[in-house]
Amino acid sequence: MTADEVLRFLREHPDFLAQHGELFTELTVPHPHGGQAISLAERQLHALREKIRALEVKLAELIRFGEENDEIGAKVHRLSLALLEADDYEALRFALFQSLGEDFSVPHVALRIWNSVLSHDGEDFAPVGDALRIRAGEMRQPYCGAPVELEVLEWLGDAAPHVRSVALVPLRREAQVFGLLVLASAEAERFYPQMGTLYLARIGDLAASALRRQLG
Repeated sequence: MTADEVLRFLREHPDFLAQHGELFTELTVPHPHGGQAISLAERQLHALREKIRALEVKLAELIRFGEENDEIGAKVHRLSLALLEADDYEALRFALFQSLGEDFSVPHVALRIWNSVLSHDGEDFAPVGDALRIRAGEMRQPYCGAPVELEVLEWLGDAAPHVRSVALVPLRREAQVFGLLVLASAEAERFYPQMGTLYLARIGDLAASALRRQLG
């Protein structure tokens, strides 16, 4: 009798082993990690333990992700409250930069605004090149990765030579982009192309909404 015939027989008679339970203790198979042969029943226990360990690892990973998301959600909530409480542009800018620096541990932040009804003095309203404004207008989600825009690096001042990764977050008024929020780090892995951008986009939406209220 061939192995295929045995397999076919067992599939056609699924109750065979239930009717002959003594086979579980009589049949032996190699130990999964080497060593002497063990019974089929013991081999099944090893397989179950391995599946349980894999599930425990997956569960721990899901719990960790959930805790991280809860922590980020709490930070975004605090940022929302701070932006709502800002009475003017300067207070809003301070709240945004403080949250990104302290809560989110972003070492370098820059902001540029254009097409605003109201203008302010300061670097946030300095002219922005047409090429960068067009690129920002075409962004459908925040960009994360190596800094490729030299103009953006210039906004970071003395930190520019040390920046290895950036997140570019477009600020929108409906479908129109009217500014760009830049987060930068000397760590190349801090903002990378494969990272999720959900919370970055939400921060951008919050900042854009608060800015629209102040700038008209």
